[in-house]
Amino acid sequence: MRKRLLLPGAGTGASVNLLRSLRTGDPALFVVGCHHDRFVLKTSSADKRYLTPRSSHPWFTTALRRIIEREAIDLLIPVSDADVQVFSRLQRKIPCRLFLPRRPVIELCQDKYALSVRLHSRGIPVPLTYPVSDMAQIPQLFRRLPAGPGVWCRMRTGFGAVGASLVKDPKEARNWIKEWEARQGVPATTFVLSEYLPGRDFACQSLWKDGRLVLVKTSERLSYYLPTNLPSVVSSVARLAKTVVAPEVVQVCTDAIRALDKKATGIFSADLKENAAGVPCITEINAGRFSSGTNLHDLTGKHNMAVTYVRLALGESVGIREEYDGTEDYYMLRGFDTSPEVFHAEEFFEGVEELWS
Repeated sequence: MRKRLLLPGAGTGASVNLLRSLRTGDPALFVVGCHHDRFVLKTSSADKRYLTPRSSHPWFTTALRRIIEREAIDLLIPVSDADVQVFSRLQRKIPCRLFLPRRPVIELCQDKYALSVRLHSRGIPVPLTYPVSDMAQIPQLFRRLPAGPGVWCRMRTGFGAVGASLVKDPKEARNWIKEWEARQGVPATTFVLSEYLPGRDFACQSLWKDGRLVLVKTSERLSYYLPTNLPSVVSSVARLAKTVVAPEVVQVCTDAIRALDKKATGIFSADLKENAAGVPCITEINAGRFSSGTNLHDLTGKHNMAVTYVRLALGESVGIREEYDGTEDYYMLRGFDTSPEVFHAEEFFEGVEELWS
């Protein structure tokens, strides 16, 4: 029987990339998309598309149920942190399957400071992090953090390094936070100051079922996709990334997820960066959704993670014996107004003539 899926946020980058992975792995899948913005929705290549109210609208749940019942949807797959949060609250009202971590785990992971406190208490390497309770304490927090080129100032919630910047001294930190307060209405208590991590930048995406690790893959970010007016020096959105075999990264991530929930279920997308000693430290975990660059993990290696997720969610056997599906030298390049492209290192030399003089 043809499996029928529902992707919210249809037409957004995250939804488009996930749809590409699903169709590559299983062309027989029937995918329905929905979005509250008809212009974004129009760009989706889903088999059917529905315009819905925003998730904050009182009619949203009714509209969602109508789509699921009319299209006989088997599985709803969130594509953003907001989706995960909303659907975790509505699970009992949604007449199809969801494959989400437990709600307390989702809420903990969506607060980066609370997550770092929990992981640190369990012996998992994380950057030293302090919350900003008021502007007057910022100089004191700087003195408690390791010396370096600066400290990482960021929000406790959000993605893509929005609101994040490397600040070199307390004055710069205060000015940065005041700017967000004045222009965006973001209070100072939303921010944290963290130890700057100078090393390699990794992503680790893993699938779990009832506490059992089913599949895990790793990649490294080499450069970042950033608008020129964003002062952050790094981002979770890579312009260029490559697959890597990094068992030490897998160990940190799996230890972290087991520390959060001994019966972990669903997908967990973790970001890590090496500290000065070369130890990979967890900087955030997105519980319940795929990373926006999931194509690099889905279209390389032995197993397509997106399709494996669907099969696990629907109670099917996936037959994976080795959980770590590590591969080397596959690259993904992303650019403005272009689809992410995945190549093996050898392909970069095909059909290219070099002229250096």
